[in-house]
Amino acid sequence: MDELIQKYQAIRNKMLAYRFASFIINWDSNTEAPSGSFEARSRHFGILSEDSYKFSTSEETLSVIEELYKNRNSLDEVLKHEIVEAKTSIDKLKKVPMDEYVEYMTLLAKSENIWAKAKNTNDWNLFEPILEKIVAFLRKYVEYTKTPKLQGYNILLDEYEKGMTQADYDEFFNTIKTDLVPFVKEVTSKTLEYNNSFESHKFPIEKQKEFMKYIMEVMDYDLTRGLMKESEHPFTSGIGTTDVRVTNHYYEDNFISSIFSGIHELGHATYEQQVDPELDLTLSGGGGSMALHESQSRFYENIIGRSKEFWKEHYPVLKDLFKKELKGIKLDDFYKHINKSTTSLIRTEADELTYPIHIMIRYDIEKALFNNELEVKDLPKVWKQKVKEYLNIEVPSDKEGVLQDVHWSGGMFGYFPTYALGSAYASQMFKVMNKDFNVFKSLSSKNTKEINAWFKENLHKYGSSKSPKDLFKLCTNQKFNPKHYVNYLIKKYTKIYNLK
Repeated sequence: MDELIQKYQAIRNKMLAYRFASFIINWDSNTEAPSGSFEARSRHFGILSEDSYKFSTSEETLSVIEELYKNRNSLDEVLKHEIVEAKTSIDKLKKVPMDEYVEYMTLLAKSENIWAKAKNTNDWNLFEPILEKIVAFLRKYVEYTKTPKLQGYNILLDEYEKGMTQADYDEFFNTIKTDLVPFVKEVTSKTLEYNNSFESHKFPIEKQKEFMKYIMEVMDYDLTRGLMKESEHPFTSGIGTTDVRVTNHYYEDNFISSIFSGIHELGHATYEQQVDPELDLTLSGGGGSMALHESQSRFYENIIGRSKEFWKEHYPVLKDLFKKELKGIKLDDFYKHINKSTTSLIRTEADELTYPIHIMIRYDIEKALFNNELEVKDLPKVWKQKVKEYLNIEVPSDKEGVLQDVHWSGGMFGYFPTYALGSAYASQMFKVMNKDFNVFKSLSSKNTKEINAWFKENLHKYGSSKSPKDLFKLCTNQKFNPKHYVNYLIKKYTKIYNLK
């Protein structure tokens, strides 16, 4: 067994090296690679993908993992979980023809750049052909990898949140539709009175960046193991606990966007930086699942970042930085502004209350796409219909509609539902955390260290060494219950809008 484990460790080290190469290439592609480089880099990435495929499905790799799988009950818990996951992953990969896999990975190496151009020029026709190829591959992929237990769209959902199926998400979103949507309609029909004169001002981008440096200190983001750059769509990327990077995007006419995008991504980064460093040399590092990851980003962004207690400490710093722009704007005005609930077009700018409705739109579209009820060419029209149905607003352009999100250009179908699920996880974690200490009171320290420490002990340190459901149970000592989410939002917005 010792010899077998040593062989596996060598295999794992090479897999980690491929992951590292992929991370660096994708990071560079999304931050500072020159636009003329994408054709060449996609060829290089294709070669690396082919090499990775051959190595992962080689006779030696397969035999070592198979032998360890047979003897999994004699392994420690972390390695046992990892071997089960590795076998599942490689068994799926083997079913996909190598030439199709390499062609797909080569496509993804340039698709995000094409999406960014299409979005910025409001040109759906530029993006449609490449998205058709992505969807065509994924439709074949679900056919290749289906099992008696897992088929169709469920295969993609399971890749982002293991154990969650379409039936589970349907039940979750039905709770949102039944218990929350009527309340959302009530709130969005009201006017929130406050001094909003600052909304017409321009907020210099350099000062926004300065404030984000301050927020990085508040959230205890370790800059010896991380950094923040710019991208069209903010994201978090990295490998292990020693290299965790975030990006942001800045708008002069919407300074709120960079604040909350930044806090959101730093929530992801906190999770990654607080995993047990001993897991860095395994395939069990990083966050436990996409919904667990989103629970962290949404927890810091909304529950903490949009609380009055947070801004009691940090609004004076913001106001001092933007003396002219925020002149005469009181804390209460700012608090109401960042929690105002209105129906809107852009998911990433949506308020906390209407946000899950944006996710339902994408979930409905993805389900229809992979149940072969829709084709890619239909997406702009269907998007507009869904936005009208759910939010009762017109979509003026594809840039503000079907082109607004980066995810589909990266083949990430099945990811979106985890955003809403993560928000619901966060509200339940908040309730449990408050049993150990007063969360909002802890913010008087002017940082989130006490919150970070609680998450490290109860969730972060385990990385992905257990199943998502086990990790959630470890963190909360409860089963997931979406009613916590509904109750949290109704209580918060009833108070903000002074409802009876």
